[in-house]
Amino acid sequence: MTRTELDDLIIKGESNTLEFKRSLSSAHRIARTLAAFANCSGGTLVIGVSDDGKILGVPSEIRELRKLEEASDELVEPALTISYETLSLDGRKILAVTISKSDEKPHYAIDESGKRIIYVRSRDKTVPTNKFIIGDESVDARLIKSPTARTLIQYLRKNDHITADKFAKLINISEYRAGKLLRQLTEQGLLLLIDKPRPTRYALKLAE
Repeated sequence: MTRTELDDLIIKGESNTLEFKRSLSSAHRIARTLAAFANCSGGTLVIGVSDDGKILGVPSEIRELRKLEEASDELVEPALTISYETLSLDGRKILAVTISKSDEKPHYAIDESGKRIIYVRSRDKTVPTNKFIIGDESVDARLIKSPTARTLIQYLRKNDHITADKFAKLINISEYRAGKLLRQLTEQGLLLLIDKPRPTRYALKLAE
């Protein structure tokens, strides 16, 4: 990665495929982010950059890499293969970690108590869910062009998630029918289902 490429990423800001970290606080916490990227569209984790895009550098490259290796090898099931590169800027070291979209999903992150939890990306956040529906990777173009789906996509591009109740009010149908439509769109690969915490929410799966 070049300085120009890093600057371009910083300008774009965090998203469903990009996250900045000043440093890695623990292997368990970063395992959640790695698993979430792998469960969705893949992504890039930039370490040594604050959430607001300020370049800080990491105090110890080796320490960060050890946490990454522990997270990807021991705290994500199935284990993940990740790649990284180091960028040196004015004496500061930045780590850019690439996580590919996985063919072995769902991946579970193991927390401090040993519990296995599925995580996904919802816009620029990593969120837990108990249910993971592997939809059709090639979403039907006619589905996306339908008035219902267009209204939903427009809403979710401005909001993190939607519930069946909110969707029912948005398109003026019953909550039962709205929930059914949301589940169908999830099975088609358009949405992600997030059921922790309740109520069940749905987020846009397609990369921005």
